[in-house]
Amino acid sequence: QVQLAESGGGLVQPGGSLRLSCAASGSIFALYAMGWYRQAPGKQREVVATITGDGITGYADSVKGRFTISRDNAKNTVYLQMNSLKPEDTAVYYCNADIIDSDYVLGDYWGQGTQVTVSS
Repeated sequence: QVQLAESGGGLVQPGGSLRLSCAASGSIFALYAMGWYRQAPGKQREVVATITGDGITGYADSVKGRFTISRDNAKNTVYLQMNSLKPEDTAVYYCNADIIDSDYVLGDYWGQGTQVTVSS
């Protein structure tokens, strides 16, 4: 069984920084693309940033220049460094990953979500 576990959310003032982490665990054969999504109250879930297995990154226009996604393949972990946070970044942040498990089945996995609140 494969699981994603996020950490690092919390309350921060506007202009502050947070670093989210998401570790994949369980019966993993291969880990492919990973990403971060967010969902604010009353809004649809949206993509924030993605990173391929080769390290190619993509960002939503709203976070370009402020957020940085990275991964440590040895630790099966993806990170999201968030700088210059704004109140509109407030949302539940979810980790997502495409993983082939030990039975060689490709699955799309989600973490449980971590709350990020930007407020003074």
